[in-house]
This record gives sequence, C-alpha cells and structure tokens, in this order.
Amino acid sequence: MNTTAVVIVLALVAVTLALTARAARRGGDTDHHYVAGGRIGGLQNGLALAGDQLSAASFLGITGAVALTGFHGFYLAAGVPAAYLLMLVVIAEPLRNLGRYTIADAVAARFDGRGLRALMAVATLVISLIYMMIQFVGAGLLAQVLLGVDFPVAVTLIGVLMTLYTALGGMVGTTYIQVFKAVVLIATVLLLFVLLTARTGGNPIGSMQDAAHRFGDGVVTPRRGGTAEALETVSLTMGMVLGMMGLPHVMVRFLTVRDGRAARDSAQIAMWIFAAFFLALPIFGYAALNLVGRSAIVADNRAGNLAAPRLAGELGGDLLFAVTASVVMVTILAVLAGLAIASSGAIAHDLYTTVLKRGDVSPRRQLAVGRLAGAAVSVAAILLALWARKLNVAFLGNVAFAVAASTTTPVLVLTIYWRGLTRHGAAAGLAGGLVTSIGLVLVGPDVLGDAHLFPLSIPALVSVPAGFLCAWAASLATRGRTHAEGIPYDELARKAFPIPARR
Repeated sequence: MNTTAVVIVLALVAVTLALTARAARRGGDTDHHYVAGGRIGGLQNGLALAGDQLSAASFLGITGAVALTGFHGFYLAAGVPAAYLLMLVVIAEPLRNLGRYTIADAVAARFDGRGLRALMAVATLVISLIYMMIQFVGAGLLAQVLLGVDFPVAVTLIGVLMTLYTALGGMVGTTYIQVFKAVVLIATVLLLFVLLTARTGGNPIGSMQDAAHRFGDGVVTPRRGGTAEALETVSLTMGMVLGMMGLPHVMVRFLTVRDGRAARDSAQIAMWIFAAFFLALPIFGYAALNLVGRSAIVADNRAGNLAAPRLAGELGGDLLFAVTASVVMVTILAVLAGLAIASSGAIAHDLYTTVLKRGDVSPRRQLAVGRLAGAAVSVAAILLALWARKLNVAFLGNVAFAVAASTTTPVLVLTIYWRGLTRHGAAAGLAGGLVTSIGLVLVGPDVLGDAHLFPLSIPALVSVPAGFLCAWAASLATRGRTHAEGIPYDELARKAFPIPARR
C-alpha cells in the first residue's frame, strides 16, 4: 500500500463529496438530476466535456498503446480533437434545441413511437455499459497498485462512490466533479510534460527521438502492413470520429447548457483542450518505453494500462506516481458519474416513464426509479469489468465508439438533416447498426483469436455504413406512412436551427 497515494485519494474524494453535497442543496428535481436544470455556461460545460473524455481509456490506454505498439497508438489519439470539431459543426446546437433529458428526446421531437424510443434507450445502455466497464477496469488496476486491495474489492468500492455521487448530486454534482477533475488532470499532465521536456534537454519530442535511436525508426513511423492492417486503421479512426457524436454521456452534456450558443462554445473549448492533451499522450508513451521499459510495463499489466503512472514515478518519484495515479482515479469516478446519469435517464425517463407507463409517472417517482437504475447499471458494469480486466482499455473504448458510430450517430444526424427519414427508418438504422457492430466484434480476432470470422477488431468500417444503409432503405420502403410521424420536418428544422432576431 502506498500511504501517500491513500492520503491523496482520500483528499480528492473528500473534495468531490463536498461538491456533491453542495449540489444536493441546489434541488433534487428531475431537471437538476438529468440536465442540471439547463443552466450550465459554455466555459463550465466545456471543462465538464473535457472531464468526461479525459478518462482511463485516453490517458491510461493511449499512453500504454504507444509504449507497446509504437506509432500505431497515434491513431487512438488523433480522432478525439477531430471528433469535437465535427461535433461543433454538425450536432451541438441542434441537439441542445431538440433534447430534454436524453438523446432519445431529440429523436422523439420528430418521431412518435414507443418502439423507437425503446431502441434508443437500449443502444444508450449498451454503449454506456461498455464505456463504464472501461473505467472500472482502469480504476481497479490503479487501486491494486496504490491501495493494495484486490481488483473486485476496488471496483465495488468505486461503484458505491459513483452511485453516491449520482444519487445525491445528480447532473449538477457530476458537472462540479468533472470540472474539478479536468482542471486537476490538466495540471498534472502539464507538470509531467514540463518534467519530461526538461529531462530531454528542452526538446518536447526528445522522447520520440530517443525511442527511434534505441529501438529503431519503426517505433515512430507507420508500419507498412498489408491491406487488412490499413483497413483496421481506417475503421478505428472512423469509429472514433463518428462515434463521439453518439456517446450518450457526451451528448447529454449539450442538454445541460443555457442555449445553442453555449453548446457551440462548450464544444469549441473542449476541442482545444483535447488538441493539446492528446498531442502529449504519444510523447508520454514513448517516454514510458524509454524510461520504464516494455518488460516492466507488461509485468504491471499486459495491456500497458499502467504505463502513465509508472512514467510519473520515473520523473518525480513515489510522490508524483501517487499524485498521477490518484488524479486518474478521481478522473474515472467523474466519468463514471456522467455515464450513470445517461444510463439512468435511458432506463427511468425513456423505458420506464415513456415506454412502459406512457408518461403517467410523477416527477418524484421518475427520479426514484432513475436513482435505482443508476445503482443497477453500476452492478452490471462491475461484473463486465471483472471479465475484461486484462484487455487494453483503449481498445475497449474504441469498441464503444464503433457501436455509437453505428447506432445513435446515424439516427441523430439523419433526424436533424434528412427530410426523407421515417420513424421506421430510424428504428431500422438503430437495430441494424447495433446488431452489425456487436456481432462483428464477437466474431472478430479479439474475441475468437485465430478462429475469427471477421478480420477487423474495430468493425466501424462495415457497421457504420450498415447503420446508415438500414435507415435509408427502411425509410424508402415506408415513405408513404406519414400518419405515423411526429412533427413535420420543416418545424423541426426551425426548432433545431432558430434564426436569431435582429436587433
């Protein structure tokens, strides 16, 4: 047990609990629980978005992937800033103007039908569970090293904390925690970058050059693989860039802001933070390869998930190791809280209130069901994490991106921008993308090994077109059934893109 780390973890958790207690005093109604009352400003939400995305899958997974696979890990880092640029241009403002509590609300603004909302809720739960599993794996591994507790005990304690955050503080408390942990993590990463640059004689890319000198140019240049490897890279990048627009816990953040302008501002702020953050991660990966060593990284965790904290230990001793790992643990707690809010909204608001009860549920009852749903989702994610503890969290994150890119992204984009989409087309796009993406992962090389039936680990190259194609084909086949639709497209477009009044 690292005593310093224990003290730091307890101090950071105490701060987050204090923030949760403050949030609990601001109100416990459904608006505050799911979307913070829609009162968050652009800067605050931009930092919260950064807090949502600067997670175990990014800081731990990408650093470890670069350390173990070289340049190939760059592809994991490149997609996030590009994704937020696309998000800024395409979806931030209209989603804010159409949604209420969940991303299913944005689709329901155009289409009636409980079946479509149920499919949206199921897709939200699948994506959120995969992403929660990633965070639990990262937190459990860190807790093993820092606190000397077994993996199952660690993830259970973290699940209890996460449930406490969401039940008491709701989205208000989650926003406070995400802003706090984003600032702390950015400061920690900046400190690591300064120490590393000083160690390489003031050369910010000195670690890359040292790795090339010690291990050959192959570690800092793209591999000349065959067609399958090139397709894998394209599929991975497609899934990350398009999948970000379909991650429920990220999209819900745009429902917490005051107006469309705040939504655009928050996406822009997050994009610039990501651009700087993700440029640093490959440098950290090469530095870990040089200073920690491949064998030591694999000895900690064969997927490389502890390379970043070990690098911090090499740069600043036990104290910086403890600080870095502790900050990442709090980072994971903040991401988990956001995921729990999105998941509980899908269960309580979409499935229970709208689909099962047809809207005949009091706000207090819906809030109670949402809190229970958050706890149930936490249990399910913990069980999945126990199974996935030896997988690289960056890979798991990209599976979540691929599923989101194949399901919710096509439906959201087509709902907003294509007049010809029908309710049946939206449902077909969701179902087709979900079945294709999950099915191809299950028959791919990371599940079946050499006996795989599909050659790509990340199926986005096939499953994303499948989602769009299913929506398009079903819409053409059901175009004449206008009686089943909700509000007309022109009215939806005016709501999504309101024209500012002239002064």
